Amino acid sequence: MSFYDYLFLFGAMGLVTYLPRACPLLYFAHRQMPQWLIDWLALIPVAILSALLAPTLFADGATRSFSFGKLELLVAIPTLLLSLKTRSLGGTVLVGMLLYWLGGMIF
Repeated sequence: MSFYDYLFLFGAMGLVTYLPRACPLLYFAHRQMPQWLIDWLALIPVAILSALLAPTLFADGATRSFSFGKLELLVAIPTLLLSLKTRSLGGTVLVGMLLYWLGGMIF
């Protein structure tokens, strides 16, 4: 492949990546979205975070079954309570890391 083939390939990949993101943005830039759509879109981050965390907290990867005694879940509960009480991202991360480290030494 020549230099121009690679240049065309990178340009086409950029265009294919950029267009699906830019089109909705350009379409909704000067339009008022319905309230139900705004409410629905507000739930997407919570759904994504839940989908990422639930397998780590509740599922055993080796047996592919539910396991409620996992170290990750036992550490997540006090970490969640601390985050709700203090609203401190840095403190929550530090306490979560410390609890996970201590739990790894104990279990």
